[in-house]
Amino acid sequence: MKELKINDSLLILEQGDITELNVDVIVNAANAQLILGGGVAGAVRKKGGPTIQEECNKIGSTFVGGAVITTGGGLKAKYVIHAVGPRMGEGDEDHKLKNATLNSLKLMDEYKLKTIAFPAISTGIFGFPIERCSKIMINTAKEYLQGNTQIEKVIFCLYTISDFDIFEKELK
Repeated sequence: MKELKINDSLLILEQGDITELNVDVIVNAANAQLILGGGVAGAVRKKGGPTIQEECNKIGSTFVGGAVITTGGGLKAKYVIHAVGPRMGEGDEDHKLKNATLNSLKLMDEYKLKTIAFPAISTGIFGFPIERCSKIMINTAKEYLQGNTQIEKVIFCLYTISDFDIFEKELK
């Protein structure tokens, strides 16, 4: 595990299954329709139970770069933030990924939550390059943690060792 202290907060890298983390919030790499399909969303649906999808259905949808919050259902995490990253090739992807990260962090402060875990948003079926993702997400979190926030821990939980290594290289 690698970590970086920023003011009163920690930015942490972990390798493993995000749905197993004991944090206030895990971030789901969502689609704009908030339908829990494959990848991280599939794991959230399977381990969290039907409540999360039911709450998403009530919310309806959000925009690319947006984030919405639901309870964590049967997960260890109390909440799930559904952040919609860009599909590669749709245009303005870097800006949209930054906004998905930023809007998730803003929801943390709005709900006065302290610990959050992000996956590598948009790098699965949406085809976003992991190197670009690591640079954007880490720098957005670093910048945010330098401001006025009560967030104590921002964790980037990478499913594979190779993704972890790329994030670790960026953190250095």
